[in-house]
Amino acid sequence: MSDKKIKFENLKEMLSQVKKSYGDRPAYYLDGESLEESKVITYSQFCDDVNYLGTALIEMGLKGKRIAIIGENRYEWEVAYLAICCGTGVVVPLDKALPGNEIESLIIRSEVEAIFYSEKYNEVMAKIQKQGNTKLKYFISMDLEKNDFNKYSQKEIVSKGKELLENGNREFLDSKINNEEMNIMLFTSGTTNKSKAVMLSHQNICTNIIDIGNVFEINETDRFLSFLPLHHTFECTVGYLYPISVGCSIIFSKGVRHIADELKNFKITAIICVPVVFEKMYDKLIKAIEEKGKLSTVKKGIKISNVLLKVGIDIRKKLFKEIHDNLGGCIRIMVAGGAALDPEKEKGFWNLGFNLLQGYGLTETSPVVAAELTHQKRLGSIGKKLPSVEVKIDEPNEQGIGELLVKGKSVMMGYYDNEEANKESFTEDGWFRTGDLAKIDKDGYIYISGRKKFVIVLKNGKNVYPEEIESLINKSEMIDECMVFGMPTEDGNVTLSVKVVYNKEYINKTYGEISEEQLREKIWNWVKEVNKTMPKYKYVKKLILTDEELVKTTTLKIKRNIEMEKIMSM
Repeated sequence: MSDKKIKFENLKEMLSQVKKSYGDRPAYYLDGESLEESKVITYSQFCDDVNYLGTALIEMGLKGKRIAIIGENRYEWEVAYLAICCGTGVVVPLDKALPGNEIESLIIRSEVEAIFYSEKYNEVMAKIQKQGNTKLKYFISMDLEKNDFNKYSQKEIVSKGKELLENGNREFLDSKINNEEMNIMLFTSGTTNKSKAVMLSHQNICTNIIDIGNVFEINETDRFLSFLPLHHTFECTVGYLYPISVGCSIIFSKGVRHIADELKNFKITAIICVPVVFEKMYDKLIKAIEEKGKLSTVKKGIKISNVLLKVGIDIRKKLFKEIHDNLGGCIRIMVAGGAALDPEKEKGFWNLGFNLLQGYGLTETSPVVAAELTHQKRLGSIGKKLPSVEVKIDEPNEQGIGELLVKGKSVMMGYYDNEEANKESFTEDGWFRTGDLAKIDKDGYIYISGRKKFVIVLKNGKNVYPEEIESLINKSEMIDECMVFGMPTEDGNVTLSVKVVYNKEYINKTYGEISEEQLREKIWNWVKEVNKTMPKYKYVKKLILTDEELVKTTTLKIKRNIEMEKIMSM
């Protein structure tokens, strides 16, 4: 753990500190295929760009206004974010995967008066501008070199801000931050009329950053790969604001297919991702070991290294050096969040000497509530709560499972303009209802069972957590992904069912040309094997087969409601 303890009241204060502490160090490596080929942006330059942009935005009449950002992960996005919320107004990050009509709907709902966007959205913005249904006064392109008729260039606004600041304009620099008022508005996933607008303050975010800094082992020598979408709080807080607060360097990933090369070429030491990315990474590592005929050697090595670990000797990185080199050889910490990580694959990474940790949180909690630490792990758990957070289980059943409740300064101010949702989401004495079912063991380790709203309640009163069964079914190489659900029956009960997306490539390679009936039989036989490992009331009794990917959010969570609508209309 870094011996530098971070402490600040707001993000503006954080920026001032990092400029002083890390001014000449690289904050970003941009536009290259490797460290050597990339353009380096120092912390001084980054902080200056934020100050220039903020100064110009205030000059444009945007003080106290709401300003949206939409685009892929990039330097301009991150500069805009801090320039908006560190003295200009309220930042509204929008989901980059939304269709044009939903983007417009959220712009109307959030009443933004300016928007930063990348060229991918040129058409969408032109249409919104033409229709004139929004309060937008400024359309600011991250890609334009110069202002163009009714579109503004972020580069030109930064240049204008530099000029203003050099001529003595200190409006942005001297602006005061109210740490407890809304400075960040985030929409939860869901259709635009159902998505809720989460209100976050500097106090919320900074409490979480400082908590993360007290538990994770990141410092100014680390290089962070930014992969998950920045509009999502997990990436924004843990993959952007936290690394910046401790002087890390950030590299933007070009996408999931490029991760393996990026880990090597940029000597990446830290990455956060959703579990499915790490699980596929692990599968590829094992496949490569098998193809080289080294699996039995590796298994023997794991046995030996695990024995030595018990007496405090760790030889895993030396023993499995070739495997580490396949992921660049520099990885120190990998953090999985957003969904449950397969315990077997977590253990597999750990056995090979990779420091893979689980974190848990929600947009409403800024986001991290709990996390594993390198020396504080318990397989299947999400670790322990963060220092400033309180947690408890509401109405636990006989297994100790109930809804996880959270309290603390990182918990949101509430949902914007939605009293009904606020009443539903908070208990009378101020605890936030996470909607997740969990249990906490005697040592404080938290175990998530599943989403409360996804629990399948059988007529006999038994509860079935679909995520638990899905993780077991997904273990077959024949299966890419699956969704367990309750199919309603005429007597008011439900039949446990599964929709399986089969792995076309694996099926063709392993079995060649087989009929749909033969394929169904093979997958059904596997489901029956899974059934044998569970009590009878959890048996899956119906199978739907498809090669079409399940509908997901940008953080790769299954949109169960949409999938259910598709199933019920079949």
